[in-house]
Amino acid sequence: MSCKNLEILHINDCDDLDILEASISTLELTSYMIYASSIIQILKKSGTLLQRLSLFSTDEPTWKISLLLETLRSFCPNITYLNISDIDFSIQFLKIIGNLQKLQFLTLCDIFEIQDDEPEILVIQFAKILPLTLQYLNLRYTCLSSYIDSLLNNCYASLKYLLIDYFDDEKKAKALIEFCI
Repeated sequence: MSCKNLEILHINDCDDLDILEASISTLELTSYMIYASSIIQILKKSGTLLQRLSLFSTDEPTWKISLLLETLRSFCPNITYLNISDIDFSIQFLKIIGNLQKLQFLTLCDIFEIQDDEPEILVIQFAKILPLTLQYLNLRYTCLSSYIDSLLNNCYASLKYLLIDYFDDEKKAKALIEFCI
């Protein structure tokens, strides 16, 4: 009930975080399925203190993800490390990334579909809004690797680390070389 000195919280398989009254700087949650409604209060309470967030759903998509994304956008602008899985790559998600101007590390996992009629345009918008502070971008296990050339041709972040699944043509390899130059 009273976790005033708690700064870092790592939980494996917990369905209900509503009981916690804590402002934390690091939250790492791994679960079969993440219920956004159960972590909203801790995100709101942590607010600007929250710097590291890892939400990894092992089997099912996060329940009520739009509520989670809106809470992050409204209350948690100081996140520097974000690891999130099984979300919709959508305009709402892009708004969150655009709001995280201190973001240094971003890992996206298990994104198999882009929620837009023109997915390449959404990827280009994503590339353009990536914060200049971003150093590490992990796109393995996502469908974004299919658009890596468009992403790299429109990215202004000074990435030091880029993790992707594969290069399947010369055009993508050329985009990576030009990005590195």
